[in-house]
Amino acid sequence: MFLRSLLNQNPRFVEAAIELHQAGQIPANSYVLDLDAISTNTALLCDKAHSLNLIVYAMTKQLGRAPGAITAMAKGGVDGFVAVDMACARPIAHNKHQVGHLGHLVQIPRGEAAEAASFEPHYWTVFSANKATEAAAASTSRGQTQQLLVRVYEPEDEFYKGHEGGISLADLPAMIAHIDALPGADFAGLTTFPGLLFSEDAVRTTHNVETIAKAVEIARKHPASPDVLQVNLPGTTSTEVLDVLASAGATQVEPGHGLTGTTPLHAVQQLPEQPAVLYLSEIAHIHQGLPFCFGGGLYIDPVFGDYEVRAVVAHDPSEASTEPLRVDMPNAAAIDYYAKLHPHNNRQVAEGATVIFGFRVQAFVARAFVVGLEGVSTGHAQVAGIWNCFGDPVPQVGMSSLGMSS
Repeated sequence: MFLRSLLNQNPRFVEAAIELHQAGQIPANSYVLDLDAISTNTALLCDKAHSLNLIVYAMTKQLGRAPGAITAMAKGGVDGFVAVDMACARPIAHNKHQVGHLGHLVQIPRGEAAEAASFEPHYWTVFSANKATEAAAASTSRGQTQQLLVRVYEPEDEFYKGHEGGISLADLPAMIAHIDALPGADFAGLTTFPGLLFSEDAVRTTHNVETIAKAVEIARKHPASPDVLQVNLPGTTSTEVLDVLASAGATQVEPGHGLTGTTPLHAVQQLPEQPAVLYLSEIAHIHQGLPFCFGGGLYIDPVFGDYEVRAVVAHDPSEASTEPLRVDMPNAAAIDYYAKLHPHNNRQVAEGATVIFGFRVQAFVARAFVVGLEGVSTGHAQVAGIWNCFGDPVPQVGMSSLGMSS
């Protein structure tokens, strides 16, 4: 879905990835990042967000929590980072960046609350009184006072299946009072997800936004409500929708795919953000005339319905502009060991050729490498780092036989 915009708007990136893969510097099965573009995209978004008095917490899960990407976003001006779970929070904190928000979408397990408190997050979201108590106790043990956000809901709200949870509006006053009575915690504001959704080539607000507006009115009547009530409103965030989010009452936004040019809106419109991520594989073998490429990272975020996947196959950068080939993707219920490609017009491809995909990645759920490139924008691209999906460095990736140093 994003291959055409990748080829049209950032061809140097595609060519650099092919060249470095063919030189043995990028392994197959890699999510490759244009760190220059990520930094530039982040600066564009942060400039506009800050002009609207919005706090920007960047999401890192889709890029495998790669330290190079986190640093690029920090250079772009983010105010901190959102940790979708504790596996996100650890590399953010360990690489000395600010955990801005955690506990949303994934609540903190009871046994990890003390570790979460050690990261000193700006905000911590809770879905229940019990989780508020756990967060407060963990903070109290460190002599801290934690700012808590409460996720709210009404029956008409929209959630992705399996994402449901929070406090009903009827129970919100009691929840605020509960937090107010806890040593080590303050009620700071409200959140929901998703605030925006892509629909029919456009982005729309969800019923959740109406719920947040009602929750704000309820919260402001409570004596424990802060002077500045935080409203965290994530979902489909890019420069294009910041005005909508600010008008909906948001004080905090959480761009993720917006910083790599891969929100659904980027697939149908040319927005300010440049495409900055691709998936790279290579031809593994030829079977009965058809080439197969390695998998491992062929999980496509199902934000769109089914669509025909295509990939560029190139033996060198000069072939980056060749017509993409149709790809038979593995079934979603199967392990993605390989994908099968269909050359057209009798085109011959060889084992070891580079395969470039452009789709909406979620590196944290895959078994792929994450590779950061620097210097793409200047024409002098080089590998800045290779990481696994937990953000741990992978210095060699078994390439010493290719002459790579560790």
